[in-house]
Amino acid sequence: MHHRTARLMTRKWNYPTISREEQQLGAELARRFANCPPVSDLLIQRGITTIDAAERFFHPSLRDLHDPFLMPDMDKAVERLNRAMGAKEKILIYGDYDVDGTTAVALVYRYLQNFYSELDFYIPTRYEEGYGISRKIIDMIAEQGVKLVIILDCGIKANDEIKYAAGLGIDFIICDHHVPDAELPPAAAILNPKLPGSTYPCPHLSGCGVGYKFMQAFSISNGIATAELECMLDLVAVSIAADIVPMIGENRVLAYTGLKRLNTNPNMGLRAIIRTCGLGGKEITINDVVFKIGPRINASGRMQSGSEAVELLVSRDAKEANRRSLEIDQYNKDRKELDKRITEEANAILEQRGEMHSPKKSIVIYNKDWHKGIIGIVASRLTELYYKPSIVLTLSNGLATGSSRSVQNFDIYKAVESTRDLLENFGGHTYAVGLSLREENIPEFTRRFEEYVAANILPEQLTPQIDIDAFLSFSEITPEFVSILRLFTPFGPGNRIPTFCTRRVKDFGTSRLVGRNLEHIKLELVDDTSGRVINGIAFNMASYFEHIHSGRPFNICYTIEENKHPNSSSAIQLMVKQIRVGEELS
Repeated sequence: MHHRTARLMTRKWNYPTISREEQQLGAELARRFANCPPVSDLLIQRGITTIDAAERFFHPSLRDLHDPFLMPDMDKAVERLNRAMGAKEKILIYGDYDVDGTTAVALVYRYLQNFYSELDFYIPTRYEEGYGISRKIIDMIAEQGVKLVIILDCGIKANDEIKYAAGLGIDFIICDHHVPDAELPPAAAILNPKLPGSTYPCPHLSGCGVGYKFMQAFSISNGIATAELECMLDLVAVSIAADIVPMIGENRVLAYTGLKRLNTNPNMGLRAIIRTCGLGGKEITINDVVFKIGPRINASGRMQSGSEAVELLVSRDAKEANRRSLEIDQYNKDRKELDKRITEEANAILEQRGEMHSPKKSIVIYNKDWHKGIIGIVASRLTELYYKPSIVLTLSNGLATGSSRSVQNFDIYKAVESTRDLLENFGGHTYAVGLSLREENIPEFTRRFEEYVAANILPEQLTPQIDIDAFLSFSEITPEFVSILRLFTPFGPGNRIPTFCTRRVKDFGTSRLVGRNLEHIKLELVDDTSGRVINGIAFNMASYFEHIHSGRPFNICYTIEENKHPNSSSAIQLMVKQIRVGEELS
């Protein structure tokens, strides 16, 4: 943990800037929010410069969803699906074993069940079958008489496999959102908003989001009311949050509406998960999906089989849903133990290497005995800890198989792609890539990967940053401002929770150390603009307590949260991200 603390203390604060041109564009907003000046700045930073755009942002509506037929090949996909249903062909819904893939399969399978019975689903196992589609699986489904496969959250690079399937009379409709290669698979239709030349207005849909757009187009084509489909937006919201796609445009509309569904009348499987992880009766947020609901769904594919997650998500029986939810909760507990152990082992190796002080700009670490289902999580932990693009490899089916995670604004997909001649397979997007290679190629891969990163990463990308959205005085933290701030949700990439800075605050005299080891500070603060005492919490910042308690001024950067604790005397609480004292007070 000492590495994490060291990194935290050296974070760079990036202060907000609004250009004169942006100020002019946002003049109408500035007049509208004259009582809460920071609001117009927050909107302008998000590219929102008119009252109409602000209204659409504050009140996301399904009316603002894009026409699904704007996506390339959508007409072909719908025509092929309609033809298959008309001819009573066997259709298989196939998807990846992570949250995005399993929610996508659950949504398409359950929705089409309303209209068609010659339908089944399949999730490959992470360990025996691996990511994507294989010839072995194609042979199996050919024996079952399948004529059409709708493949979700994977398939965009399965050129040889889909060509092989076509020779057996099996068509594929690909619904993917990963970066395609120059040569595309010979599928009946490819739905991917990242296709070269695509002008679809939301290029960063989740895999489940692409599946939703396909079902939306299917409904429109057949004159079916979309109310039943809209009831399944809770699944899309879970995929958007868990897959960490940008929370902007159409994604934000889908997430907002799906989150409302999650809080009012969720799908039976999700309801069981909500109960199991102690969220029953509470308002569920995107953070709850990211840290509680998503990991439990993911644990099924990591520890056992992703098909169990789909069985839960399509369940129509409360007892069965409850039983399956308890099972995946246990998988999640097992996953946590493995995650902790492997992360500790990886850290021990990196400490031995002297990684914290190494001039290298990337991390590649290999252990043939590590659990394949956990290496993506470990890569995330290492990236967070050392703030370098990180790849964690293990041995699976005779190949070194890995997951990578990146730092802010560095395209790790291009970094991995630069070594493609050494790889057996790879795929993903800007911040996360999966890959496999022969064990003997690891040293050369490590050298080439480091060479690319060192040549292309910017110094600021190797330093943890805190982007501050606005300077606030305590007098500006009014009930009206907090009420408007609530309308900025749901938060995610591209619409992150606003971070504020208040300068030269002081202890009211009642701040105190809290926590089992007195490692946190419960803050009660004042500034020069108001007589109000503002509550806050600073986790793992006890080292600042002496300075704070002395009454000397300090700067804070923080997010604002509404305090829902029944015994709290205040409706808001500052979640302090960092504190600056002494010479840092600028």
